[in-house]
Amino acid sequence: MTPIRQVRGVLAASLLALGACDLTVTNPGPVQASFLENTAALTAVVNGAGRDLAEALNWVSYTSAAVTRELFPAGSTAAFGISVRQQVGVLAIDDGNDWWNQGQRARWTADSAVGRVRAVLGTAAASSATLAQALVWQGYTNRFMGENFCDAVINGGPQQPYTIYLERAEAAFTEAIAVATAANNATLREAATAGRASVRLLRNNLTGAAADAALITNNAYAYRMPYFTQTVDQYNRIFWASANQPYRAHTVWSTFYDAYRKQTRDPRVPFDSSLTILVGDAAVGNLGRVRWYFQTKHNAITSSINLTSGWEMRLIEAEAQLVAGDWQGAMTRLNARRVALNLAPWTAANATEAWTHLKRERGIELWLEGRRLGDMRRWAALSRPGPTDDMTGRSVCFPIPLSELETNPNLTPPGR
Repeated sequence: MTPIRQVRGVLAASLLALGACDLTVTNPGPVQASFLENTAALTAVVNGAGRDLAEALNWVSYTSAAVTRELFPAGSTAAFGISVRQQVGVLAIDDGNDWWNQGQRARWTADSAVGRVRAVLGTAAASSATLAQALVWQGYTNRFMGENFCDAVINGGPQQPYTIYLERAEAAFTEAIAVATAANNATLREAATAGRASVRLLRNNLTGAAADAALITNNAYAYRMPYFTQTVDQYNRIFWASANQPYRAHTVWSTFYDAYRKQTRDPRVPFDSSLTILVGDAAVGNLGRVRWYFQTKHNAITSSINLTSGWEMRLIEAEAQLVAGDWQGAMTRLNARRVALNLAPWTAANATEAWTHLKRERGIELWLEGRRLGDMRRWAALSRPGPTDDMTGRSVCFPIPLSELETNPNLTPPGR
């Protein structure tokens, strides 16, 4: 996957008069859109869309992990910490707008990149890998919004169901598949196919989801979002918030993954501890200082986050089998990963137990990838059998923030 470099900046020109100390500076302001209307600028524009998605995913994957109990708060409530309300699982409209702003910027940037590539390339866009990449970012950005946000708002418009994002994601992935195929780019075709499989699952199109998933045959396959060392905004946020430099803001202690990892040594949910630093960096409510177990799935500033993987595709196929009533076949499918890792397979005596294992296995496979809220919400909405992690009183999506409610004329702020 090609590293992504975000394109942001202004053009400035300095004029120093000859024979005098004239230090006049002329700043023409932001780059004019017309400067981007050429083929040389398109790669940077498209990479900027990917970079914006990376930042949005960074924020949401961390905070949602606290809400869904993938992680447990260990102290800090500001900067790279977990706020007091988030610590108890509440995502409130007045608890900041970073998640919303980052996500909406990523969505707009991806939409803009797709439109610009089409405008510049014209008919050649239909077989352009550049357009295919822009459409892939558009698909993953809209999936990200649909999985994590309670409602949709497009470019200052009215409030709409969050499913609008999923419709947009599927359309983008479908076009990306066609364009990547025409461009003979197998990497982007697979990225779009796997992305569409995940979106079709979210839209409860199990037949379509399984058909797409079956095309991703390599179980080692993954399409990943990279992170970089240039600025703090480009660090992997989950790593940095618990890297003890200086933050110890979260822990795996007291989560399902704590006991599960100790019992099984499953390499998909790794964490470690320190012999000298035993607790987080501040008190957590009436618990005081809690035991500090730092996750090591994201073990560096530059650790990437999976956007999709071959093993996720196997779980999509297993879920489709469960919905179709073939719970025995679903168990074989979802246990394939465990067998490959030399872990004891799950056993089930009926469909309800099979659903329990499917839900648990998705939590393990997609741990700390910003995907759990979407699963929790759809399983509850569809009344899927088997227990899920108790989310009573906890949020299952990020709401439209107060800043948007108060400034968007198409929305109604609370109390009005």
